[in-house]
Amino acid sequence: MKRRHPLFTLLLILAAAPLQADKKPEPVIKALLITGGCCHDYTAQREILPAAVDMKSKLKVEWTIYHQRTGATDRDLEIYKNPDWADGYDVVVHNECFADAPTEDEAFLENILKPHREGVPAVLVHCSMHSYRKGENREDWWKFCGLYTRIHGRHHPFEVELLAPDHEVLNGMSDWKTPQGELYFIEKTYPTMTPLAEAKSEKDGKYHITIWTNEYGPKKTRVFGTTIGHHNETMLQDEYMEMFTRGLLWAAGKPVEPNINHSK
Repeated sequence: MKRRHPLFTLLLILAAAPLQADKKPEPVIKALLITGGCCHDYTAQREILPAAVDMKSKLKVEWTIYHQRTGATDRDLEIYKNPDWADGYDVVVHNECFADAPTEDEAFLENILKPHREGVPAVLVHCSMHSYRKGENREDWWKFCGLYTRIHGRHHPFEVELLAPDHEVLNGMSDWKTPQGELYFIEKTYPTMTPLAEAKSEKDGKYHITIWTNEYGPKKTRVFGTTIGHHNETMLQDEYMEMFTRGLLWAAGKPVEPNINHSK
């Protein structure tokens, strides 16, 4: 076999060097998923949600998962006792269910909300909206969510009807029907929230917001919320995975449509 002259090899290396220098590192979103609590399969969902984003987004997401394994509703998550719990993250996903956590302890709820009020974006999933309902300061949590919901209807599939199909989170998507569902009844909304989709209740025929965005606090921190997501089979829907991924990218301030991978 004919051997290359050492000078020829060196020229090849030098020619390739500018290409390597121009190659930019793949962008990374550092996301924290907080999960656990009552009434849901959080062991499975802690895998489903990150996998959905990995499948649907062309941007690389680096996940940290904090799962407090308990079926109780009145636990104060250990992570929130650290005032710096959200440091270093581009977005926090709250998929938790602690309706009776001790929010009458103002310092506890303040520790959760302070990083978001100071600019850390958030994604809120399903029972997060039913969490932290005790104490006189509980409305601080509702303002962060952008709405207030206290109860839900029976389990049944429902049609997700888009209210803002041109919003970048939903652009190009269509109405879809969940395979199963637990519709939350919305009792109050705040002026900072923008509804993106709704669904009709089997109980009384009223429509309730299911997907929305919110601007929280003086910095107008981006918050994306959805009450959809009780059942694993719903989260595994292609439409749900895309909606969740777009919401996360939007909350993190990343371009949405150009980074969506539409392959199933």
